[in-house]
Amino acid sequence: MIEQAELLWRRIIAKGTGANADFEVALNLQPGARDEELQSVENQLGVTLPEEMKALYRVHNGQTWNISVAPFVRNLTLSPLDQVKENWAFLQEEFDPDDMEPEIEDDAMKPVLWNCKWIPIAENGGGDYLCLDTDPSGSGSVGQVLYFWHDWGHRSVEATGLFEFIQKCMEEKDESNDSA
Repeated sequence: MIEQAELLWRRIIAKGTGANADFEVALNLQPGARDEELQSVENQLGVTLPEEMKALYRVHNGQTWNISVAPFVRNLTLSPLDQVKENWAFLQEEFDPDDMEPEIEDDAMKPVLWNCKWIPIAENGGGDYLCLDTDPSGSGSVGQVLYFWHDWGHRSVEATGLFEFIQKCMEEKDESNDSA
């Protein structure tokens, strides 16, 4: 699985570099995560990390955010594991499920606004997170990808796994480049 993760990172970098020669530098990618760091996230969140997440993070432990960081896909930066833990703790403390009613379009996920078994791995800088669901409904799959919108109760599964989600994002870029 690590080979697939390495290939995805190479594709992300190649596509971005095609549009901006400094893209790889602007990603601010961190060295790969160690097993102890992955275990620390599992311990704090009380989940087993999906294998695709572990493989992706073993290649690069997210991005260091700064004002000029380039998104790795869509408008998202991949959070380093320490930030994943901080974001999860923040969501645990700050999220009030009584603020909104969930708008669930997909029976693959449980009808909740926030689930403590969601792993916020990426963010857009505006309080919204891309999450991996480790507690899906009976028709869902562990590791499915969803967005957590901080001010909107809409929830839906974006992909059945992290690699599939990244692949979809790569194809979106292809389509936008083809139509230009």
